[in-house]
Amino acid sequence: MKRSDLTFLLFTCAMLSPLVLMDDPAGTLKSVSHDFPLLASFIKFAILATYGEVLGLRIVTGHYPLATFGVLPKAVVWGVFGICIKLCFVIYVSGVPVALSLLGMDHAAEALNGPLSLDRFLVAFAISVAMNLTFGVWLMTFHKITDLHISSHQGRLICLVRPLYFGKILTEINWQRLWSFVLKKTIPLFWIPCHTLTFLLPSEYRVLFAALLGIVLGLILASGSRKPMTETNAPPV
Repeated sequence: MKRSDLTFLLFTCAMLSPLVLMDDPAGTLKSVSHDFPLLASFIKFAILATYGEVLGLRIVTGHYPLATFGVLPKAVVWGVFGICIKLCFVIYVSGVPVALSLLGMDHAAEALNGPLSLDRFLVAFAISVAMNLTFGVWLMTFHKITDLHISSHQGRLICLVRPLYFGKILTEINWQRLWSFVLKKTIPLFWIPCHTLTFLLPSEYRVLFAALLGIVLGLILASGSRKPMTETNAPPV
């Protein structure tokens, strides 16, 4: 085992140690998430999604990111995304059942909160599809924009208060890679099924489960950003 891997393992243990010291970890996390939902979402995604992205780079490239990677700025950005995800859960869970009722499924809201059934699965699936085909696409794209912005500042914290030059950054994105891997493959094959399962869970566990999926999100985005391209005419990232 490399020294860097040992350091990363020790960091992982340190990150999990507060859970070991709690008498009721699940109850404590549930209580904090209920009392401080937006703050809890910020912290969960700041830690877990950044963790997943760092781990993804280690798996894909064979080494951990350099200081210019910008772990702290990325954690802040992920935290903001976590707040947006929490708010979107509230919006889509409330709005999609109303839309389904207009399509003839009058009991959609009751089905989502009722016992496990085909109707509950269909409502959860509809919420997942609606969220991932709208907010999910925005999230993946905006993550790439912020990623390039942080990279342009060599990972320094100053990037958090510098303006985003959208016009310039949008021309630097490899849209073919973003579409062919991150959007075209991960959304229908992974995120829609996973978020269907998320919305089948009781409401108090949905954001926590989504935060755990943040590790996978970080892995996917790290892999997507480093995925080699075979097309000779592919624009550079």
